[in-house]
Amino acid sequence: MNIPMLDLKGQYKKIKGEIDSSIQKVIDSAAFINGPQVHSFEHNLADYLGSKYVIGCANGTDALQIAMMALELKPGDEVIVPSFTYAATAEVVGLLGLVPVLVDVDCSSFNIRVDQIEASISEKTKAIVPVHLFGQGADMDKIMEIASKHKLFVIEDNAQALGAVYTHSDGRKSHYGTIGHIGCTSFFPTKNLGCYGDGGAIMTQDAKLAERVRMVTDHGQRVKYYHDIIGCNSRLDTIQAAVLNVKLQKLDSYSQSRYDAAQIYKELLGGVEDIVLPAEVSNSTHVYHQFTLQLKKKSRDDLKEFLASKGVASMVYYPMSLNNQKAFSSISRIGADLTNSEKLASSVISLPMHTELSPEVQKTIADAVIEFFKE
Repeated sequence: MNIPMLDLKGQYKKIKGEIDSSIQKVIDSAAFINGPQVHSFEHNLADYLGSKYVIGCANGTDALQIAMMALELKPGDEVIVPSFTYAATAEVVGLLGLVPVLVDVDCSSFNIRVDQIEASISEKTKAIVPVHLFGQGADMDKIMEIASKHKLFVIEDNAQALGAVYTHSDGRKSHYGTIGHIGCTSFFPTKNLGCYGDGGAIMTQDAKLAERVRMVTDHGQRVKYYHDIIGCNSRLDTIQAAVLNVKLQKLDSYSQSRYDAAQIYKELLGGVEDIVLPAEVSNSTHVYHQFTLQLKKKSRDDLKEFLASKGVASMVYYPMSLNNQKAFSSISRIGADLTNSEKLASSVISLPMHTELSPEVQKTIADAVIEFFKE
């Protein structure tokens, strides 16, 4: 039996009629670029998130780059990012000639350590990028308070937690991605809301910033052939928007399926003393983009190899923290002690997690994990 990390085919089969019809309408209209489905998806996602503006783009990495360009960050400006995250978060910082300032993450939530942010700020710091990792968000009230105090921008990297909800200290609730000055997300096929290719979006509550984001995505122009600023070419494809319009209607049920699967994993694996199960913080819902274990003693790589021998897929997100990546060694600044990031990079492993997981398959996966620790 081969158990994959994802079952995108199984998910597609359940919505095949809706997806095929939605794609066919694009083909019939031949409006492949900036077709009406793009605008309707932007509107629908804005309604879902409670964001005044949503602007589609080509992918999640572009979304981060566009956000920083729209905020007019200049070469040499510093941007605070967590050291335990996917490289794209810091990659766009370096690409624009900015300086990534690396801070640590919390071992329980995997999110940026808010207590390290303020001490890492210098006179060159201009922005903070909290990454809502693995499906659960950072403590945004505290981050926004620090940002306001030091006049910094906040760019939410919400590629992995779209649909997750934050409870503010006053009881208000907000979707992640709508709290900072700009939110960014990805629609890569493996995401909780994934298209059938590449795609991304930028969210903001600020009208002037939204206009500038749109200009950046479209060669810096408001009016065709009149270029006011330097921009780029980053559009959400109409066919992908058509797919996303269908899947957005199902995002909450997809999130619930993932959450339910996570609770089954926790029940099955709760007796294994050598692993740390994912924690759920009190002020964020969890949409379980990944179900990530931490190993206390045994080798993560040995577990990965053992699971593979049983036909069970697993992945390591991420095997090296950014401070140890060669690409960032000469351009970044270490803002704080990064012990947790390095510890997690050597001990985490993610089990299959998707909307089509059955309890029977999860038991097979859990049995394999338990067998490994009994050896």
